[in-house]
Amino acid sequence: MQIDFKTPQRQSITGIVVMFAETLQGVIRAMWAPLLIILFKLEPEKYILVGLSFLGIIILVGIVAFLKYRNFTFFLDEEKQEFVLSKGILNKSKINIQLSKIQQVNINQSIIQKIIGVYSLDIDTAGTDKKEISIRAIDQNLALLLKERLLDYGEKEEMLLDENQEVIPKEENIAKPFIKISYVTLFKVGITSKYGRTIAILITFLVTLFQTFKDAVDTFELDETQVDSVFEKGFGMISVVIIIFGILILVLFINIIRTFIKHFDFEMVRQKKSLVVTSGLFAKKNTLLNPFKVQITSFSQNFFQRKLRILDMNMKQASNDEVNEKQKKSNVIEVPGCESGERDAILKLILGKIPEKGQEFKPNFRYLLFKILFSVIFPILIFIVLSFTVIDDLYFYLPLVFVYLALVGFMIFYGFKNYRMYSNSEFIILKHGAWDVENEIIQPHKIQGITTKQYFWNKSADVGHLTLHTAAGDVHFHFGNFSEIKLLVNYWLYQVETSNENWM
Repeated sequence: MQIDFKTPQRQSITGIVVMFAETLQGVIRAMWAPLLIILFKLEPEKYILVGLSFLGIIILVGIVAFLKYRNFTFFLDEEKQEFVLSKGILNKSKINIQLSKIQQVNINQSIIQKIIGVYSLDIDTAGTDKKEISIRAIDQNLALLLKERLLDYGEKEEMLLDENQEVIPKEENIAKPFIKISYVTLFKVGITSKYGRTIAILITFLVTLFQTFKDAVDTFELDETQVDSVFEKGFGMISVVIIIFGILILVLFINIIRTFIKHFDFEMVRQKKSLVVTSGLFAKKNTLLNPFKVQITSFSQNFFQRKLRILDMNMKQASNDEVNEKQKKSNVIEVPGCESGERDAILKLILGKIPEKGQEFKPNFRYLLFKILFSVIFPILIFIVLSFTVIDDLYFYLPLVFVYLALVGFMIFYGFKNYRMYSNSEFIILKHGAWDVENEIIQPHKIQGITTKQYFWNKSADVGHLTLHTAAGDVHFHFGNFSEIKLLVNYWLYQVETSNENWM
């Protein structure tokens, strides 16, 4: 059976459940605080009224979900080479996207979608501040066919389904395995990467938990002195060493769990002109992207990963300058725990060859002075001032200052040692990092803009800063030789203006 995307189509009928759940979730998020106050303060005899009101909200949400389903249609305009979507309840809108602008198509599945057997299909285009189109409920096989048509829009052959609505593959279209990450490798990734991010999440959770507990104490008018005494007794029985050890174990445990949930059954295959990445435990994510539209390719490795012979790779897609960090991260394709041979295969696929470093550029020693000033001198001065003026007992923590100096000194030294820029006629490589040493690779023709900066106090030393602007974000090189930087900028601008390469 042929699938004709030229005529308007609706989502799966079971998608009404997804839209109902998402709409209800939005209502609950907006009203949870007033509802809790009402439930605590309301007299028992008025609970029936609350129940009827909640039933009315459920009915209203159901009507909204049905109208969202009814008014949501999509189709392919072959003549104009556009994907057209119509949606809306009261204010109806129509979105037209040029197929040539589509850079990434994601097929995801949340827990609710997994229960009812549907998928969501999200379409990203370069230069937008959000996902242009999100189809919330679509059959898997139809989603796979649609994403192929969207990214391989230049090919006119019809896609076929058999009587069981399964894709009938042509011999040349069968996806062949490219990279598959094993569970052992995921465990290695979990214990060797993203310590800082996990600690930040843990601290955020503990702060939120503390604030929630404090609010509960205020709300229920508990005796704070009794609560404080319980905490003092509890912490008095636990040594600092055990607490630190427990935190380290917790960080590793959270890291491993996060890695398995996000990258479970990670697989990368090459399909026609595109790259298909599939991963996820609870929320299955299937991403199809065009390798030639990748703006920045990077790989990083720390000491433990080097011993285990693994590394992490990132492929950064184009995004608008106005998007927030969370949205930018959604355009980054991560490849966790790949080997050096797999890294080289990915680099060849995206860049056409394994990049060579070329001429090396080092930062001036002022880079080191800048780091020492803001990471060592200022914090210690603040500590000394606080210990003698505001907090009397702060000097008891003086030994921690030496621990801080050792850690920061290590980070500054190796950060300066690894901070390099390499350039040749085909590639620009920015190397940086003290623990996780990252190499960011850019092709000159993908540069959208260049900014150079030199402060007046750096003119005598001929020191300046460089920023390369791309559709996937900015890349910086600070405290370089400004005369060399200006020569490089002129050469890169010449390459951009004379290049016939198309990356959009």
